[in-house]
Amino acid sequence: QVQLVESGGGLVQAGGSLRLSCAASGNIFSINTMAWYRQAPGNQRELVASITSSTNYADSVKGRFTISRDNAKNTVYLQMNSLKPEDTAVYYCYAKVVTIATRLTYNFWGQGTQVTVSS
Repeated sequence: QVQLVESGGGLVQAGGSLRLSCAASGNIFSINTMAWYRQAPGNQRELVASITSSTNYADSVKGRFTISRDNAKNTVYLQMNSLKPEDTAVYYCYAKVVTIATRLTYNFWGQGTQVTVSS
């Protein structure tokens, strides 16, 4: 129906940068909210950043991460700069999607992409 595919994760040294992307495809009428969550081992999943008509960031990433979207491509990005070891986690893409079939809103999640920051 609708799928989200993340890419851009990997291994980076502390202080480095990564750019995550997430492309939504399928039975999409419109996408309201897109967001990035992350989950580190032993931790709960937490919201990193979200974007609708405005952006919202977790305090821990403010000033370092930037979320953006390309509506023509149904894609959301997360530019991560000045990475720290504590940013190490699996990052998950989220989208709130209105589908063509029902015109109702559903939540969709990507499979996750690993980000590892070495000290």
